[in-house]
Amino acid sequence: MAFIDNEAPLHGAHRDNHTHRDVNGGWLRPAVFGAMDGLVSNLALITGVAGGSVAQQTIVLTGLAGLAAGAFSMAAGEYTSVASQRELVQAEVAVERRELRRHPRDEEAELAELYVSRGVEPKLAREVARQLSADPEQALEIHAREELGVDPGDLPSPVVAAVSSFGAFAVGALLPVLPYLLGAHALWPSVALALAGLFGCGALVARVTARSWWFSGLRQLALGGAAAGVTYLLGSLFGASLG
Repeated sequence: MAFIDNEAPLHGAHRDNHTHRDVNGGWLRPAVFGAMDGLVSNLALITGVAGGSVAQQTIVLTGLAGLAAGAFSMAAGEYTSVASQRELVQAEVAVERRELRRHPRDEEAELAELYVSRGVEPKLAREVARQLSADPEQALEIHAREELGVDPGDLPSPVVAAVSSFGAFAVGALLPVLPYLLGAHALWPSVALALAGLFGCGALVARVTARSWWFSGLRQLALGGAAAGVTYLLGSLFGASLG
């Protein structure tokens, strides 16, 4: 029978390849969602207005208004959403803290039963629960992780989420209107730049999520292109009927 030497140092290859990225920082989802939403929504907005054969000044004003309104809306929404979720978690952690203070033995037994249910021998589970419960703050952290699935010391920041969302949306929404700001008089440079941005964002996200870069890029390109095509068609139809 082979035994594991707990004192042996970690193998170099395992140590170097067994690091993990931050998945709880609260910035990735709002940043990705903000950039994609900024690109798709402002591209669709500009193509829809351009489809109605309006003046270039109107297209630029529409794009800038869409950028400002969308960025502030995204930031406010993300801040409220993450803050509400954080407050809910903190309230539940406060309940667990109160139970640990009032009924420490019951909470220790509950933790031991949890380890037994996961295959640990009852005697060892009770001893592990006893040692882990010796430090109240450590006990709170373990109970929060086991019962709530959260780390009370590593909750997402509403400010980080809001700033990430605002900045990413603004950058994404700027791409479709940028060619007009630089002097373009046709729609196609805006569409080309925005679609390239969508593909690039999708490919960049794939580096974080370990998905295929071309699949992720093409997926975003297809979704953004479909939205722009539909709104351009609607803009053309409504523009003709209103004209």
